[in-house]
Amino acid sequence: VQQISGMLMELFQRARLEKPGQVDPRATEFTLSLLAAMYDRSGTGYIKTRSAAAALIALSGDTLLAKYRAFFQFYAVPDGKAALITRGALRSLLTDLNQIPAIVGESCTLSCVEIAIHSCFHGVLNSAIVEEKFLSWLRSEPAVLLWLPTCYRLSAAEMVSHQARCR
Repeated sequence: VQQISGMLMELFQRARLEKPGQVDPRATEFTLSLLAAMYDRSGTGYIKTRSAAAALIALSGDTLLAKYRAFFQFYAVPDGKAALITRGALRSLLTDLNQIPAIVGESCTLSCVEIAIHSCFHGVLNSAIVEEKFLSWLRSEPAVLLWLPTCYRLSAAEMVSHQARCR
């Protein structure tokens, strides 16, 4: 938790420099509190860095494709020339990401995760998949992660401005 706190301080410090006045001075404290509520419910003082990274990526303002690529980068395992996502790595990713809606009472059962893994690996004979297959599956908006593109669309819609007047 202390390491993640230090990383968050640095992250928000940089954000304050890039966008003065737009970053709450308590952003580090709030974000760390959220991450602890999601990934350290028993108060051990330990949060997996990869889990925290997944949450920060999911909650970032980046595009969906950039988020999906970052998930692959963090959870893929190297295999010679390429990186691959195994069933176990996908299970970890989905479990980590599902802590986000769970914090507001929208949890998914373990069977949801297993169904999603089965759908991602449908027709795959190997024990792992390449990035393109992973991205293609995510673009199909699997039910277990439907909240992610929905939140992205809501966020993107907030920035839309129409120059129309009503009578």
